[in-house]
Amino acid sequence: MLPLDFIDSIERQMGDELDLFCRAMQAPATTSVRLNDKLVIPDFIGKKVPWCDNAYYLDNRPKFTLDPLLHAGCYYVQDASSMFIDYILKKYVSKQSVVLDLCAAPGGKSTLISQYLGNDGLLVSNEVVRQRVFILSENIQKWGNGNTVVTHNKPSDFSERCTNFFDCILVDAPCSGEGMFRKDAKAIDEWSEKNVELCISRQRSILMDSWDALRPGGILIYSTCTFNTHENEDNANFIKNTLHADILPLDIPKEWGITETIGYHFYPHKVKGEGFYVCVFRKKDAPFATKKLKSDKLKRTVATECEDTLRSWILQPELWTLRQEDRFSIAYPIKFKELIDYFSTCLTCISTGFGVGEMRGKIPAPQHSLSMSKQIRKEEFVNIEIDKETALKYLRCEALPFENQPIGYLLLTYMSQPLGFVKNIGGHSNNMYPKEWRIRNL
Repeated sequence: MLPLDFIDSIERQMGDELDLFCRAMQAPATTSVRLNDKLVIPDFIGKKVPWCDNAYYLDNRPKFTLDPLLHAGCYYVQDASSMFIDYILKKYVSKQSVVLDLCAAPGGKSTLISQYLGNDGLLVSNEVVRQRVFILSENIQKWGNGNTVVTHNKPSDFSERCTNFFDCILVDAPCSGEGMFRKDAKAIDEWSEKNVELCISRQRSILMDSWDALRPGGILIYSTCTFNTHENEDNANFIKNTLHADILPLDIPKEWGITETIGYHFYPHKVKGEGFYVCVFRKKDAPFATKKLKSDKLKRTVATECEDTLRSWILQPELWTLRQEDRFSIAYPIKFKELIDYFSTCLTCISTGFGVGEMRGKIPAPQHSLSMSKQIRKEEFVNIEIDKETALKYLRCEALPFENQPIGYLLLTYMSQPLGFVKNIGGHSNNMYPKEWRIRNL
């Protein structure tokens, strides 16, 4: 049941469409997925999402936990409306850009940005809430692109330490969550006019605190998953008038059903998706001086006795630099080495690039993030194709026997997609799937 105060507040906004809107809000939520480019299109998909590449609606919502391909990072379950970010990136953001996703957990938009940038650009994916930053890091690792840095910082940290660094900043702001009412009953219980006011204050604080991190001429994408004009159009005017930014137009086909105001609304009675609002801005040009990068505080070394082995596990090793962090070897793009090293000195980095190996004595063991990476050279390992039942046992971190297989590290695959490693030691194997990622309930 929709809150009566919410219906009263949205009535003026909806006008004659209020009844259609309310009925749509009582209907079941849509289900859509966005495919990773490491996966051949599967047979469970339905109609294509018109504004995003490799995105599809599903006719029914399966139990995704039971699909090993989800855990392998082959697709992401994401609302179709929020995938509109892909359309904006194509119009205004170069693939060579350095992009900051400021409020990124759980990682849907970050994985979308990462896929758009490919190996050409760099994504800094940030989450201020510590409990949420680790699921963000997990989803980034599963997606498998090495052009990412996951951070745990306040918005003001970026303005203070990374002034004028970013070509694009996405602020998918914490909001009152009206657009999630169909998917999350908790969002209905937590909604109130007072909470809307608190959200407005928080949103403007985030925008003000992070603004200096965007370079002059750079692109700001502001979005929410709510309907009201206070958190949307009023904040768009705040960005325009207080931060002195230009609002950028989007040429959108009418058949998509997206409503244009100051920015763009996705209403569930017009669009096959949940509630969403987005507006795009360009920061006005002005003379500036970028901070000089200083990365000499950190030593970047890899043990010479294992570097050849580690590099043999990576496709195109010439594109990646390796560094040692305690006993772990990390790979990240040579193209952005200086910048990533700088981020490592001035930000709280949860991960950079992807993990390759872990030193165990004098012999490196492959890290799980290597199995998720699109850069893994699979032929360097013995590949064991497993069925769904065995895959789910592996994902529960159960021990699996592999008789008549070589002793050492084996790469398990499901439908030819890497799931992770085991260490075969004879009569049984050690499951190397991260325990904090394991499936707990089926």
